Amino acid sequence: MDFNYDVIVVGGGHAGCEAAAAAANLGSKVLLITMDMGRFAQMSCNPAIGGIAKGQIVREIDALGGYTGIITDKSSIQFRMLNRSKGPAMWSPRAQCDRMVFSSEWRTQLESIENVYFWQDSVVQLIFQDNIIKGVRTANNVEFLSEAVILTTGTFLNGLMHIGSVTSEGGRVSEPASKGISEQLFERGFTVGRMKTGTPVRIDERSINFDKCEEQEGDKGDYYFSYLPHSHNGLKKRSCYITYTNPDVHKKLEEGLDESPMYNGTIQSIGPRYCPSIETKIVTFAEKERHQLFLEPEGETTIEYYLNGFSSSLPLQTQIDALKLVPGLENVKVFRPGYAIEYDFFEPTQLYHTLETKSVSNLYFAGQINGTTGYEEAAAQGLMAGINAHQKINRKKDFVLGRDEAYIGVLIDDLVTKGVDEPYRMFTSRAEFRILLRQDDADTRLTPKSFQIGLASRKRMEHLEEKIKIRNSVIEFLKDFSVKPKFINDWLISMGTTPLKQGVKLVDILMRPQIGIKDLIDGVEPFKEFSYKLREDRREEILESAEIILKYSGYINREKILADKFKRLENLNIQDKFDYESIKSLSTEARQKLQKIQPETIGQASRISGVSPSDINVLLVLMGR
Repeated sequence: MDFNYDVIVVGGGHAGCEAAAAAANLGSKVLLITMDMGRFAQMSCNPAIGGIAKGQIVREIDALGGYTGIITDKSSIQFRMLNRSKGPAMWSPRAQCDRMVFSSEWRTQLESIENVYFWQDSVVQLIFQDNIIKGVRTANNVEFLSEAVILTTGTFLNGLMHIGSVTSEGGRVSEPASKGISEQLFERGFTVGRMKTGTPVRIDERSINFDKCEEQEGDKGDYYFSYLPHSHNGLKKRSCYITYTNPDVHKKLEEGLDESPMYNGTIQSIGPRYCPSIETKIVTFAEKERHQLFLEPEGETTIEYYLNGFSSSLPLQTQIDALKLVPGLENVKVFRPGYAIEYDFFEPTQLYHTLETKSVSNLYFAGQINGTTGYEEAAAQGLMAGINAHQKINRKKDFVLGRDEAYIGVLIDDLVTKGVDEPYRMFTSRAEFRILLRQDDADTRLTPKSFQIGLASRKRMEHLEEKIKIRNSVIEFLKDFSVKPKFINDWLISMGTTPLKQGVKLVDILMRPQIGIKDLIDGVEPFKEFSYKLREDRREEILESAEIILKYSGYINREKILADKFKRLENLNIQDKFDYESIKSLSTEARQKLQKIQPETIGQASRISGVSPSDINVLLVLMGR
């Protein structure tokens, strides 16, 4: 038994798993400490990965060499590409998963990594030497030492659960809260806050009348999150179902508001704006007569269903009485009620972009401890913290992604620059350069960067190089091949577009809004012959990539120009160059905010709330710019 490690990761959730895997794959000796080795990357809330902007994050994690996408593909029971009716910058993959398989596959993956070691226990104390982290002490009074520590404590720090008037300590149902760390960090000057999240009721499938619900099937065919070669996971695909609340449901819920801890003063902390409880919905959107609910299977064979959209902390009987008024749930039986949970988080402006804390060297925070919500946001932070912890203790360059390079870059920059006053969730609207940050090209953006530091494998890099080579051959064919009116006009008319008057290149046909690249396979025989020579397992991915590059080249190039201008400010380093309190030409708010956050660049300073363009001009003048 060894008690000395390079990196210790506290917490076995989505952030902890990615952090441990990344640091270990880079070469660090990693100890992963978790309370329950049977619940790695537990899906505490809905059994799904991805969605709007979150799907892009998962593809970025995969492109960097993380595992969330791979594990999702192995456990998926339904896949959907959201926002297909919009432009490709908005397309977002989402997969329904078997939550038991997901957790099991994560454990198998972690156990296969040579440098990952495990300890089942609760960390109650951090060990410091001056302002440097040196290790941890557990509830069993075991001391582990390391060069870096990554805290990924999720909702467990002083976790408190609420179901009506019933309150109990815990980080999740049937799991104890974690105590000691918050108090210790508070004493060292860290700003600690409280946040709230919740989860819905779990329902017995045998009590659901699906005839009164709308079936929602997944996309036909095989789709995946990971860019690596894959095979079908063999799990049975399952549908989700949609139903709705109604005025009778709302009335019943209103009757219980006095007993809701969110409305009687028991819960003081802030909940997620974009995933509100059902009681918040009926109060905030009182004019709406109904709210959409999704019945989502928890696994391939289980009879347990998750009721997405019905998060609640109301008393059990109120929840049941209201559910019985929902179409399809008249005879509902539940496995457990919804509940709210409060937990400690730390203001993320106390972090560098590497996710290392500013006041304690080699201590990193990742996941909900930073005020975020969602598996995907947590996993991304864990991956970046794991990489940077390894880089730091090996005296290597920090690994930081820009806002023009990845949604992960947007996520972390938002956290450390703007802070949070409510649980943070990623949206496409948060990214200034979302045309550059599409889900289809995360590998071309990020895999070379990860390969350079030694995380992405040679196999992954070769896979990317093959994709680019084949994609370019498709683009060249479309640009070089000419079509004449007599061979294509009848087909063009059938597609609802104008016939040709003279011959054109095939790419000119593709640029028409009515024509997609898959249509060309049906309408142009030479292109069909060419496309069928492509690798079958990569054909759809490569054709889609080629089409996006060609059709949206104008938008992509324009955004690249804007991103280059943006980078000029990002490259102006101002860290430790100013005593902001002494610069009287700055506004009072700007002096206070800049002094507190200590931005690393002019670009970061410009994104701090309360710092105006005139304040930025003052700093530029002082720098001689």
